[in-house]
Amino acid sequence: MTQQNNPLHGIKLETIMTYLVDKYGWEELALRINIRCFKENPSIKSSLTFLRKTQWARDKVEYLYLKSNKLPLPIRADRNEPAKKPIKKPSTVIKKPSQSATKASIDTNSSSSNSTINAQIWGKS
Repeated sequence: MTQQNNPLHGIKLETIMTYLVDKYGWEELALRINIRCFKENPSIKSSLTFLRKTQWARDKVEYLYLKSNKLPLPIRADRNEPAKKPIKKPSTVIKKPSQSATKASIDTNSSSSNSTINAQIWGKS
């Protein structure tokens, strides 16, 4: 497998972190990338441990490294393209009652209450 288009090929994570700490310092690095291991008791060793376990943080550190060295930046698919979700078909089809059936049930329920009111209005008993 070749890594022709990967500008990070052959560069160790420790080299990246050492470069960023030398260039920015821990305080500036913590402001640029909001990671707790850069803010509280920072060290290269603790940062490497965290970055090896957490892909999103490693992506941010690598992106900052590429940007600060003016190397080609990777295309971020997650921001440029919306996520495609599979279309799910409903497993069961629920039929709604028709309006005429709903209207008929309303008319039968209200006819007894309306008959007493109408009887008072029209004089029917």
